[in-house]
Amino acid sequence: MLTSFDALALRPELHEALAAVGYREPTPIQAQALPAMLEGVDVIGQARTGSGKTAAFGLCLLNRLDLDLLQPQALVLCPTRELADQVGAELRRLAARLPNLRILSLCGGQPNRDQKRGLEGGCHVVVGTPGRIRKHLDTGGLQLSALRVLVLDEADRLLDMGFQEEVDAIVADCPEQRQTLLFSATFPEEIERLCGRVQHAPYRVSVEAQVAPELLRQMAFRCTPDQRHPTVARLLRAFRPSSALVFCETREDCEDLTAFLAHRGAVALALHGQKEQRERDAALIQLNHGSVSVLVATNVAARGLDIPALPLVIISELSPDPESHLHRIGRTGRAGEAGLALSVVAGARELARLEAIETFMGLRIERVITPDEGEGLSFLTPPNRTLLILAGREDKISRGDVLGALVKEGGLPPEAIGRLDLGRKTCAVAVAREHADAALRYLQSGRVKGQRVRVTMLS
Repeated sequence: MLTSFDALALRPELHEALAAVGYREPTPIQAQALPAMLEGVDVIGQARTGSGKTAAFGLCLLNRLDLDLLQPQALVLCPTRELADQVGAELRRLAARLPNLRILSLCGGQPNRDQKRGLEGGCHVVVGTPGRIRKHLDTGGLQLSALRVLVLDEADRLLDMGFQEEVDAIVADCPEQRQTLLFSATFPEEIERLCGRVQHAPYRVSVEAQVAPELLRQMAFRCTPDQRHPTVARLLRAFRPSSALVFCETREDCEDLTAFLAHRGAVALALHGQKEQRERDAALIQLNHGSVSVLVATNVAARGLDIPALPLVIISELSPDPESHLHRIGRTGRAGEAGLALSVVAGARELARLEAIETFMGLRIERVITPDEGEGLSFLTPPNRTLLILAGREDKISRGDVLGALVKEGGLPPEAIGRLDLGRKTCAVAVAREHADAALRYLQSGRVKGQRVRVTMLS
């Protein structure tokens, strides 16, 4: 079993990047899959969210690139734009020391014109969603004749979301002589058939899908259906997390519960499939920045979103699908950290769901008495606010430029600046709540790298 990245025959630049990002020991999926992937064989990988699979296939495809050939040599298909963004960000981190590497994102919800221009300029790696990838193939903007590695990430979700036709069409445009890596949390018959169509003699790797029981504590709380929302508020008061993710079954309940919690003093945002892309992006940025304490979401947030390991997950209504429950609780207790998952069980129907989940997971979930009423939720005021600057890399602005503007010219203490996410056309920066208004005023009247910028406070 692989115990160190040093034993892998990777480019020196990739070893340097691994050290720079703090990856010291491979995760189980990396230890099992990487040696085979680096030999060029097809691989089927089964692993849960947060297992390190993105870095596993990322190291493989980056290691195989010919940097002198400015043509797409690796293609990663993802079911959602959020997952594609997450994969692209991880690939860029791992490729930070590779000279002149170009990674292009092709997803729906982004201007087709900009993507076409990016393809005309050339790239080495393409990450995207099936619908948009197929569109660029059909119009001739994307050529895959030089493709070496094809990755199907979250393959079960690709099929669940109805992308079977698009995936088949994309695979048909790929060269026969290629390496195909397929990752999926589950392996129903449809996935097995897909593997048979797109892979050749694949090497199979499976990592235990359940969250490590010694790191995750689960508890269930009974209530009546009309007490579901108050019960969620009581759990937040009782456990007082720094941040939490609350799952709902429907977007209507998602909106209602968000309003219920906000009325009681929590800084909460809703996330569901009917939200516009910019609203979904803003919600995730604020959660990652410590600018929102509670994210109330439908299953769109269970898998494939760039959400850090959270101290608490609350399931306000149990899913009828036990596997969905597994993905939900997988947002806490990740990457070796302890987690807590609390389930609200309202009525006999949900009690039956709880028992089905216990049978599926092979364990009994602790039943606990619901906490009493308490004070409001004003303690769930996050430490930061997020400023969104409407300028980014395309405007020749760097992270250092933004930090310099806020600290040197704006007079903010360095410790007031938190996470900073620099994109092509925007820059999101977390600022300590007590300094946020001053930072906003400076950016509205001052300059970043000598130029005026537009800025707004996300809320």
